[in-house]
Amino acid sequence: MRYLLILPTVLAGLAQHATAADLAAVELAKANGCYTCHANADKVVGPPFSAIAEKYASDKDAAASLAQSIQNGSKGKWGRIPMPPHPSLNAADLKTLSAWVLTVKP
Repeated sequence: MRYLLILPTVLAGLAQHATAADLAAVELAKANGCYTCHANADKVVGPPFSAIAEKYASDKDAAASLAQSIQNGSKGKWGRIPMPPHPSLNAADLKTLSAWVLTVKP
């Protein structure tokens, strides 16, 4: 339910500065349930995308590392609640999502 309240705000903010690639990435994130646990600027179950981008801003291998975490899941990076794996995502979608997450601003 919280997802439904957050999503209009997320999309309104994106519409002001979004490219076609950003909008495609958001649609991909929505279609794969990312916004069930994450939001752009607010903690839901997992960390906000903007906090992920900030944490990995100086990591040159961040996109590959994040893609691996999306595909295989992770635990202990952001607290006790693990991120479930998303093994059905193909390499192109993983690359799109991980690259996009690293661009999200609060």
